Amino acid sequence: MKVKVGKRGVTVPRRMLGEAEEVEIRNEDGRIVIEPVREFEKADQDPISGLGQNPVSCGSTDASVTHDQYLYDK
Repeated sequence: MKVKVGKRGVTVPRRMLGEAEEVEIRNEDGRIVIEPVREFEKADQDPISGLGQNPVSCGSTDASVTHDQYLYDK
């Protein structure tokens, strides 16, 4: 499909976006890529927010709160 570029850019037909509610637009090596945002990307926008959610695999339920006790035996 070819479209004219206007002052404000271009319009992508809705049918080409499928069920997407949100898309990411980026430039990759001179090509413009439009890609639907995946559900897991929406849920955890900032990767740092997921750190510490499951810090250990020993079955402890409070390791993220009392990690110093586990690390330094205090």
